Amino acid sequence: MENENLRIEIEGKEAEDIYPDLLSLEVELDEELAAMFKLQLASLQQPDGTWSYLDDDRFMVWKKVTISAGFSTGMEQLIDGYVTHVKPYFDLDPAQCKLEVWGMDASCLLDREEKLKDWPNKKDSDIATEIFNAYGLTPEVEDTTIVHDEAVSTIIQRETDMRFLQRMALRNGYECYVEEGKGYFRPPQLSGTPQAVLAVHFGDETNVDNMSFEVDGLKAAEVAMVQIDRAEKSVLQASTATGQQTSLGRNDTVALLPSGVDPAKVYVGMNVATGNPEMTALCAGLFHDYSWFVTGEGKVDANKYGNVLKTRQTVTIKGVGETYSGIYYVTHVTHTFAAEGYSQRFKVKRNGLMPTGSEQFSASGSFGGLL
Repeated sequence: MENENLRIEIEGKEAEDIYPDLLSLEVELDEELAAMFKLQLASLQQPDGTWSYLDDDRFMVWKKVTISAGFSTGMEQLIDGYVTHVKPYFDLDPAQCKLEVWGMDASCLLDREEKLKDWPNKKDSDIATEIFNAYGLTPEVEDTTIVHDEAVSTIIQRETDMRFLQRMALRNGYECYVEEGKGYFRPPQLSGTPQAVLAVHFGDETNVDNMSFEVDGLKAAEVAMVQIDRAEKSVLQASTATGQQTSLGRNDTVALLPSGVDPAKVYVGMNVATGNPEMTALCAGLFHDYSWFVTGEGKVDANKYGNVLKTRQTVTIKGVGETYSGIYYVTHVTHTFAAEGYSQRFKVKRNGLMPTGSEQFSASGSFGGLL
């Protein structure tokens, strides 16, 4: 059993005095949303009529907050962002009076102004790099290859920078987020070393309190697009039925279909591309999103786990039968610090069922003992 460590910094300085009055702290991390935190502090009325923390300048909006957690092995930064909402609450019972402080990561700075802007002769990755640089973020951007030629079409932005980047990320099968002073625009990282094993009903190794899964057999296994090339007076077609992402399980949706049942197909509509390269890239990006047909969620006892579970990384799960044991991609984690301890509620996804054979389920790195 590990003992957790928590560190809250405001404007670069640890707020050590607030820990005795800390009622609860939640840090919510999600693959598609900005990281968020909610801090609750007991607020007590002083003899002179003032209230603790209410007039404290540290808890004004737009103060910079960094929250880290960890164990004896080290600390992990959960969120580095800004106070965005402050909510005092008063009750007839003085013991129930409190101050709630909410905040978001630095991506909120990219989501404050709707813009109408053209981006001629640019790749999506070029645009992402330019936007991140404009906010002083270090770009971690993977090339998207296709240049949108001004002579044929120009990309038009009609939303905030963050929503614009997320829209471009979706059509490329990419993720877009801000973390620790960097702006990320790249595919999911599926090939890295998985995080520490999550064990369900596995004797002394058990660290998961509850776990559930869902398999969606209706997910599309092919994405196609058809449009008219008005200049050449011809029909353009593109489709994708295989992905370029790492497979986390042995059987995809097609492998599970019974004889005589065709894979589900969807056609891209209400989107215009300048030619086959753009159409193929769009189909591929959407195919990657559809390929995640296995999802799961659960709650881990953080002190038994002894690690900080992170989103946008893989994790190995064992003890749930051969079909469901294996490597998953972590899509959501809510870190909760309260009187009853430190817990982590998480969501995961997978693009296959059954282990591939390369998983390491035990501390020794062997394949056995997954059931």
